[in-house]
Amino acid sequence: MSEDPLTELYLITPPRLDDLAAFADQLSAALDAGGAACVQLRLKDVDDDTIRRAADILRPVSQGRDVAFVMNDRPDLARETGCDGVHVGQDDASYAEARGLLGPEAIVGVTCKASRHLAIDAAEAGADYVAFGAFFGSTTKETTVQAPPDILAWWSETTSVPCVAIGGITAANCGPLVAAGADFLAVISAVWDHPDGPAAAMADFKTAIESASP
Repeated sequence: MSEDPLTELYLITPPRLDDLAAFADQLSAALDAGGAACVQLRLKDVDDDTIRRAADILRPVSQGRDVAFVMNDRPDLARETGCDGVHVGQDDASYAEARGLLGPEAIVGVTCKASRHLAIDAAEAGADYVAFGAFFGSTTKETTVQAPPDILAWWSETTSVPCVAIGGITAANCGPLVAAGADFLAVISAVWDHPDGPAAAMADFKTAIESASP
């Protein structure tokens, strides 16, 4: 187990970005600190042109550092803006629709909340990863389902498809999720709202992950 790769971070943008240039600098700092495998553009209550502008500015920051850049909810915009893939929820475009639009090489991840059944269905359909959560209360999204950490242990023992843990995750509380087998930790406010900046947040997560890794 000690030779398994360390859990990595799956960075999600804040739901609103009023200053794209400033956030691009924050994203650069976070990615340059290391430890991130993916960035998800997740804007809420904005028009498509706003999403396109954000993708055009932030995608090169991520892809230029060999970090995957995926779009939340919208496989159509993911394809249009050159993203590496898309993340779909249970109320968004279906996995089949997303895969059909983006093709076999794109990343397609699926929200499965706390459902083992949904996760198995997604993996069997060909999803590149499944996301479980929420594990803790979130400041950016209403928590409707509470997921137990043991679902991560069950998943890691059941399949080789990666899993993402999401929901209120911080450097202080991520230890049990890492120990249970989370391949990725999806984080938002714990990185972007860190009092010492995103690079410091990434360093805190690195320490916590190393300490909790089996």
